[in-house]
Amino acid sequence: MALFRSTAVVALVLGATFAMPALAQKKYDTGASDTEIKVGQTIPLSGPASAYGGIGKVQAAYIRMINEQGGINGRKVNLIQYDDAYSPPKTVEQVRKLIEGDEVLTTFQIIGTPPNASVQKYLNEKKVPQLLASTGATRFTDPKNFPWTIAFNPNYQSEAHIYARFILANYPNAKIGILYQNDDLGKDYVKGLKDGLGAKASMIVAEVSYELSDPTVDSQMVTLKASGADLFYNITTPKFGAQAIKKAAELGWKPVHILDINATPVSQTLVPAGVENAKGIISVNYGKDPLDPQWNDDEGMKRYKAFMAKYAPAEDANSGIATYGYSTAALLVQIIKQCGDNLTRANIMTQATNIKDFVADLALPGMTTSTTPNDWRINKQFQMMRFDGARWVLFGPILTDEYKTN
Repeated sequence: MALFRSTAVVALVLGATFAMPALAQKKYDTGASDTEIKVGQTIPLSGPASAYGGIGKVQAAYIRMINEQGGINGRKVNLIQYDDAYSPPKTVEQVRKLIEGDEVLTTFQIIGTPPNASVQKYLNEKKVPQLLASTGATRFTDPKNFPWTIAFNPNYQSEAHIYARFILANYPNAKIGILYQNDDLGKDYVKGLKDGLGAKASMIVAEVSYELSDPTVDSQMVTLKASGADLFYNITTPKFGAQAIKKAAELGWKPVHILDINATPVSQTLVPAGVENAKGIISVNYGKDPLDPQWNDDEGMKRYKAFMAKYAPAEDANSGIATYGYSTAALLVQIIKQCGDNLTRANIMTQATNIKDFVADLALPGMTTSTTPNDWRINKQFQMMRFDGARWVLFGPILTDEYKTN
């Protein structure tokens, strides 16, 4: 018996020895090598959503920092960025260039719902990761139909469910007027609110939409005020969010005002609108606000501010645009680290859907990032916040929505 056990141990040791070279073998797809990892991205440096261009600038700065520190597992990241002006036809052109010309390993944080929608089918057919897509539309959390797409943003319908709960608890007799962007972003927010209100969806008395090509939303705001609504559900991006806030003030319309998270950056939305006009607006967040003094001694915030001062001094460190860019770039680095020497497109998706309790520098206390093959949502938790005329102030408990992926 003892001899059998000894022989078995020897066999196991030999087996492990022979297996090690196979386990250590490096695997690369197009865009990866011993020295480099090519990552591609489109960002709106121009066009109606140019405020979001700062996201890409901060992400590029973060990658510069990582490369200065030696890269990821000894490899430098080559982040290739193109301006798509938030225009889907331009996104298609630029993403094709990234895949077929630059031959990137993966895309990363293509910014915006319409741009992501325009290339989702193409990237999935090419089996190239649409990694951490900068959108929360439901179609980007659909692994059955789009197994190469994973979004970073909280699901828009989930966010809307949180607003519905807040309205029912605090304004059960409200008359709701809705302004929404006429695309997947806006439609998801509307559906989420209606689903969350359930039998009380009749509280909605007016719905008006706008196109990205519209010069202003002034006429829509006049319509909403005339509807008699006393709660304004403002589903916009920064340019149009600022217009809506400013026009409401000009009209003397002072409803309870709920603003989606995409339009909450202070310097890109609320300052152009007039901070006094924005006072009292309600939204949600899942990250620390650099303007909030409660984080002054927070280690994660200290690392963020030191990074911004050194690597992105021209960008507004107090903006949600910058904090978003920092947080998304950090998660990209984490996913690539997890890949080790298996830098294949398939393994990138495997690692992106197997994140275990990653604690981001700017995550609110108690919030971690975890994904599983059965739940691809990066961010699932929220906390309510209200703008006080200078900064967003958090209130209430951490809230989790039980939205189920497709």
